[in-house]
Amino acid sequence: MRVATWNVNSIRSRQQIVIDWLQQHQVEVLCLQETKVQDHQFPRSPFEDLGYNLYISGQKSYNGVAIFSLKPLKEVIYGFSPIVCDRAEDFDQQKRVISGVIDNVRIVNLYVPNGSALGSDKYEYKLNWLALLHQYLQKLQTEQSNISVCGDFNIALEDKDIYTNKARDKHIMSSPTERQALNKVLELGFQDAFRKFTTEEGHFSWWDYRAGGFTRNRGWRIDHHYLTNDLYQQAVKCWIDVEPRKLEKPSDHAPVIVEL
Repeated sequence: MRVATWNVNSIRSRQQIVIDWLQQHQVEVLCLQETKVQDHQFPRSPFEDLGYNLYISGQKSYNGVAIFSLKPLKEVIYGFSPIVCDRAEDFDQQKRVISGVIDNVRIVNLYVPNGSALGSDKYEYKLNWLALLHQYLQKLQTEQSNISVCGDFNIALEDKDIYTNKARDKHIMSSPTERQALNKVLELGFQDAFRKFTTEEGHFSWWDYRAGGFTRNRGWRIDHHYLTNDLYQQAVKCWIDVEPRKLEKPSDHAPVIVEL
């Protein structure tokens, strides 16, 4: 089974790019972030025509997550609230979490808040969101042993996940506090699928549109697949497909695929 994660930065703007990519790769599961569209306006039919079942949770202009699956998903959960009741309702106003079960694997698709700037209200929101994610995954583990968590985490967990060594500890997406919060989540028993196969630096999944970020390879690796132990052992490949980033008017992210 191949599971892909991709921040498409507007599904309507990137619709044909995603269709072409799916026709070429035919992954069993595609997790999207930043769909930026309300559910009733989501372009469902072109993807359903490709054989995918669509599960979507969106909002106007911002955020939004979706899962495309060749097999129907079971036990689909939208947001934190059905699993973690305390404080979750306010966080679920932003559509950032969706999950479902396929072949006895729970796929969790996340769009982690960016945080804007260290010390800002949005930064505190991000840290509180990650603390809630910890509770959410901890609860899911009592019901499901095989969990694949993927998405745009907006965190480069290691220094080698960033093109530059300048001010990493003072930069949003790489501050020690953010990394500590994510590591606490991973300590529940999740491992980085990409790093099982690729340990060297210089591999990125996001490049800023500005200042020739992609052509100069000034990137960050912030899109991840984290797997519970049995799934991690079953992973046979994990890679970043940079080809869609080369297209005209692409997303600023590239898809990341894990094969189990």
